[in-house]
Amino acid sequence: MAHTETDDDPLAALRERIRTTAAAADRMAQEAGGDSERDRPGASGAASEATREVQALAGLVGLLRDLLPDDLRRQVSDLIRQVLLLVRAVIDLYLLRLEPARGEEPAPAPIVVDIPLD
Repeated sequence: MAHTETDDDPLAALRERIRTTAAAADRMAQEAGGDSERDRPGASGAASEATREVQALAGLVGLLRDLLPDDLRRQVSDLIRQVLLLVRAVIDLYLLRLEPARGEEPAPAPIVVDIPLD
């Protein structure tokens, strides 16, 4: 097996994994913008590739976690927790705006009138 720069330098390995993950995220975004996977031939291969890409992302997160000092790791965890709580609050607010308030009757269905075409 050939010896590479990333074998000795954890930051170089991290940079390479970030590049790989960014490329995978770009591919996933492009695929999401196109037809759905079930409409494309070979969808199971695309799903398998997506699984590998998610695993690569999880590996990257694990590598980052191992490189961070304990106090910084706690700060990052707290920051992620706060972001997730914010996302949850935004989703809850959005859902409240979509649903009628308790005790209120839902908006009446629109009146539909058949128009004869003859």
